[in-house]
Amino acid sequence: MSFHLRCPSERTVAASLAAAQHQSLTYQPIGLALAPRVGYWTDDAGAVIGQGDAAFARARRALEQWQQFDLGWTQVFPKRAAIVEGTVVVVRVRHLRFWSLNPCRIVSTRETAHEFSFAYGTLPTHAESGEEIFKVTLDAATGDVRYDIRAVSRAQALLAKLGGPVTRGWQARFRDHSIAAMRRAIVNDKAHPHG
Repeated sequence: MSFHLRCPSERTVAASLAAAQHQSLTYQPIGLALAPRVGYWTDDAGAVIGQGDAAFARARRALEQWQQFDLGWTQVFPKRAAIVEGTVVVVRVRHLRFWSLNPCRIVSTRETAHEFSFAYGTLPTHAESGEEIFKVTLDAATGDVRYDIRAVSRAQALLAKLGGPVTRGWQARFRDHSIAAMRRAIVNDKAHPHG
């Protein structure tokens, strides 16, 4: 597994990204987050983050730009990777006194008039094994714009297994911070509209 005592350099991240390009997912089947299996934790979090068509467009743009990871302690590489099936990313995470590099591959996308979402699955040097969905929706009746995350996972790395409750706490922290990041992204995008 890919744990580091110092912040991995962009060169180290690039090497991790290159190594992950042709690796297989650590679980089967694709779509695990839609039909969880025994032995995996299922975690759902979400909130209304805006109102109306313009807020939905901003939320979609934020997901397309991976702003749900703009937390100060997580980063996605390559920055602003394309949201298409097959794209591989590495998520660099700062924990208490160490860092981890967690490669994932986008396994599905969905785009309708009222939903934009994608799921990614874990690759072999990820601390966890499983799938995560990031979704923004517009409720046509109420105008509510929601951001939802669903993660179906189990510990893969020994450190993640030994860390049990601490690992689960970090996952919950990510979900809470990610919702806050999406709220910020909508406000910041509104302050700086696109032409």
